[in-house]
Parts: sequence; structure tokens; C-alpha cells
Amino acid sequence: MKKLFIALILFSITYTNVVAQEIEIKDNKVLLDGKEFLKYEKSNIFNHSFYSLLNDDEILFFRFDQNETPNYLDDDYFVLNFLTEKIKIESKNKSKVFAGLGMNSRKNMEKMITWLLSEKVLNPDGTINRQKLEIFHEKYDENITNRTIRN
Repeated sequence: MKKLFIALILFSITYTNVVAQEIEIKDNKVLLDGKEFLKYEKSNIFNHSFYSLLNDDEILFFRFDQNETPNYLDDDYFVLNFLTEKIKIESKNKSKVFAGLGMNSRKNMEKMITWLLSEKVLNPDGTINRQKLEIFHEKYDENITNRTIRN
């Protein structure tokens, strides 16, 4: 029993190391295991753009929306706009993109890219997997804009 337990622990450590990919944003580049795979631009704390290395097309635009109520946090949401695929995802599930308390936008964007890689929406070469993106849209889009009444 003890040998089985040790084997399971070793397997889980090995599996974690094989599956885990390190994402880092540095000097307007998104690095995957130390190799650039996307270009990055931060407009401000709420708006971030990601560009293809192949043709400099903006493939993903991230926007955080306070829903016109900066002092009320429960209605805040984020938008992932996959521009080249013409698919927009709006979600209040901030735990998927926020790396702890505060607004450390670099860490948040690293967490978001890690999420997109784990869902296989982004390929390691920086391209978008359309089929996985459609599944991702079905799983996470909350269609907030169309459900919100505006005066």
C-alpha cells in the first residue's frame, strides 16, 4: 500500500510537470515556456490586446467592464473578443482571469492565457482553435450585454 501511495505521488508530480506550461508577459511579448508566441499591448488597466506573430493581426481583445457602477463590484464582468473569429465571450467568472486580490494586470493576463491554453482555445503556436473556441463560448459566455437593461 505504501509503495502504491509513493507511486501515485511521483506520477502526479511528473504529470504536473509535463502538463504545466509557463506563461510570462514581458516586454510586450507573451512567452510560453520562454519562447514568444503572442505579442501583447496594454492600453490601460481594463483593456489588453493580443496579436499574432504570423501577421500582426489582433486576435484577442480583453476588456474589463465595471458595468457603469465602479463602486458596485457584483455586476462587473470581462469580455474576451476573439476578433479574427468574430466570437465574443462575456463572463462574470472573474476567478478565471484574476490572479488574486488587486488589479495586477500582467498576472491577470498570464492567468487568462493559461486558461485559454488549458481549454485548448489557444494553440502553443499562437493560433486559435476554432472548434475549441466554439465549445469555450458555449461553456462560458453569459451574454451579459443582451441581458442588461440600459436607459
